[in-house]
Amino acid sequence: MATSLSSHISLQTSESKISDFPDWYSPETGIYSSKHPSISLPTDPFLDIVSFVFSHKHDGVTALIDSSSGYSIPYSKLLPLIQSMASGLHHLGVSQGDVVLLLLPNSSHFPIIFFSVLYLGAIVSAMNPLSSTFEIKKQVSDCSVRFAFTSLEKIDQLNNLGVHAIGVPQNIDFDSENIGFSPFHELNGGRFGKAPRPVIRQQDTAVIMYSSGTTGVSKGVVLTHENLIATVELFVKFEASQYEYSSSKNVYLAVVPMFHIYGLSLFVVGLLSLGSTIVLMRRFDGNEAVKLIDYYGVTHFPLVPPILTTLVMTAKGATNTENSFKSLKQVSCGAAPTSRKIIEDFFQVLPHVDFIQGYGMTETSAVGTRGFNTQKCHKYCSIGLLAPNMQAKVMDWNSGSPLPPEYYGELWLKGPAIMQRYLNNDVATKMAIDKDGWLRTGDIVCFDEDGYLYVSDRLKEIIKYNGYQIAPADLEAILISHPHILDAAVIGEMDEVYGEIPVAFVVTRHGSTLNQEDVMGFVAMQVAPYKKIRKVVFTKSIPKSATGKILRRELKKLLSSSCRL
Repeated sequence: MATSLSSHISLQTSESKISDFPDWYSPETGIYSSKHPSISLPTDPFLDIVSFVFSHKHDGVTALIDSSSGYSIPYSKLLPLIQSMASGLHHLGVSQGDVVLLLLPNSSHFPIIFFSVLYLGAIVSAMNPLSSTFEIKKQVSDCSVRFAFTSLEKIDQLNNLGVHAIGVPQNIDFDSENIGFSPFHELNGGRFGKAPRPVIRQQDTAVIMYSSGTTGVSKGVVLTHENLIATVELFVKFEASQYEYSSSKNVYLAVVPMFHIYGLSLFVVGLLSLGSTIVLMRRFDGNEAVKLIDYYGVTHFPLVPPILTTLVMTAKGATNTENSFKSLKQVSCGAAPTSRKIIEDFFQVLPHVDFIQGYGMTETSAVGTRGFNTQKCHKYCSIGLLAPNMQAKVMDWNSGSPLPPEYYGELWLKGPAIMQRYLNNDVATKMAIDKDGWLRTGDIVCFDEDGYLYVSDRLKEIIKYNGYQIAPADLEAILISHPHILDAAVIGEMDEVYGEIPVAFVVTRHGSTLNQEDVMGFVAMQVAPYKKIRKVVFTKSIPKSATGKILRRELKKLLSSSCRL
């Protein structure tokens, strides 16, 4: 498994002396330390994320702007709105330890609801609003959801699952007359006094996000208040400190969904502690994004590879590029690797804009690595340097031994941002985190001689489509529930626009007349749109190991060579 990063840097030979290793790598332990100085994290055990975020002093004026309506929320009103909503939730019966589901798209309401739930010591579980009934039922059951905020059309569905659901308007001002939103408006009407605050500890659960992890079906990732504080300090606040310009003058375009750890860490938690302005888009449109960048003077645009591709294509087709994108300082890309070709195309059309990549997982509270370019050092294809306070190992997949710089192996991470556990799944937790606290990420990386990381192939049995994680095991469970399907396996096929597309290998029963459209339609009825099967290959058998594990690499070889079993 171990290979040299010879395409980027010179080969580190096995005969190299210990003195040749940089001081941020220990050959005795195989541990990589961050090149950045350590950051002192709060030691008060009774500090919660809400108090922490709003204890930061800044001169930010506008917090949130709804791009569809133009409605904005100033920082002066943000905490009072959160406290008012918390009082309404307390009156409704939400108490410490209750799980509240946020089944919502990006909106100005999302951060307010999020913090109001945590203000009471309750727990947020976020989910894609396009999720199917099957997926919603599974998550509701798994984390014992009691209350939910969602769209009007999903209220009955959640009520039938025993969840008290409240409809949330898309636009703060436009939907005020709709009677269906009356319960929501009553909650934040400020009529219930001030809600009592329970004792909340840093170690208490704050959020349950869902991830496929390294392998298997989607699992609940338990993140604490301490984890979220680490997100603010080691990711968002630290990154902002690397630049000379004031964070309170920055304007971010929020397209990455808030129900995803990437969007949650930035637009819901981190940036509000810095005083930055967040312009919210409910769904991405290239031409509309350009208009918003110019109109609001957007300086920072965090995105995922498919959106980057669309942005580049839109910029190429723009007729007035001289007057567009003038305010834009930085585009940052995460959630999946970006191709060198797209990066090169990006600089052809937007040469004045800085470009960085980063790495993080739900299991690391989005903390991992982040790029940083200077006049002397530009490494656009790298996922950046290890975050402060974080340690890493690069492990040989076959021998289990740590590897030095310039060799590819599986990335292991350790630090204050690592999740507490997987919910109700001790076996998966022990498989993911060893006894010393090292998280096995399943990603294949290599450190270069300057401490920058590069991502290669993945060991993870996940598909990254349009920035979202898709667990093959989830789709396989649906496929084999079809009465005409004996066995199935799902892999990802590389796609220039979407990253990967889900491809199903299917073994049908004798005499079955199933075709590709039948299979894709069957899955589509039970999953969110981004999880749909995009291609079906009918085969006689699924290659498996002696222990029954699906040999996905064999399927990838067959797919790439256009072979059929």
